Amino acid sequence: MRPSKRTTILEAAHRIVARDGLAGVTYEAIAEEAGLTKGGVVYHFGSRDELVVALAEFLAEYWDAAMVTAAGAPADQLTERERLEVYARESLQGTTNAELVMLMESADVPEARAAWTSVVDRWALPRVDDPPTDEQLDLLVLRLAADGLWIYDAIAADPMDHELRRQLVERIARAIRAGD
Repeated sequence: MRPSKRTTILEAAHRIVARDGLAGVTYEAIAEEAGLTKGGVVYHFGSRDELVVALAEFLAEYWDAAMVTAAGAPADQLTERERLEVYARESLQGTTNAELVMLMESADVPEARAAWTSVVDRWALPRVDDPPTDEQLDLLVLRLAADGLWIYDAIAADPMDHELRRQLVERIARAIRAGD
């Protein structure tokens, strides 16, 4: 089954972000990358902001679906710790700078930011009371450790040794499970 032209456009835009950053995402560049006409791209996305939002939603949906698959259930059927462990493991499977670039460069577009926020809120945002409990603070620290490793993977000049990275992922996951 052939992907829809909309999906083809979003996949092409993702490749461009990976290669050239969000600034490289133009109608012309996407048309060339996707093997379509500029008019075909404009037909599906009437403005660049609409395209940026759709790309953020596309990537966020992909990430959410990967976590549902890994968990074997949607987020609302899991405990807070189970959701956070899946989030940590999936986000630590390895990332590309494209996801980080999209997240950072689309942060000033509220609808794009909302796409990422909805996934993080569903999977990784531990409940924090006022004042927070020690357990809540521990979960937040672990979430931030997972996010930090994700960012490190995206920006480090030298990739981390695979075995060390695996051990860190397991350490984070084990610490998340420790309170069950």
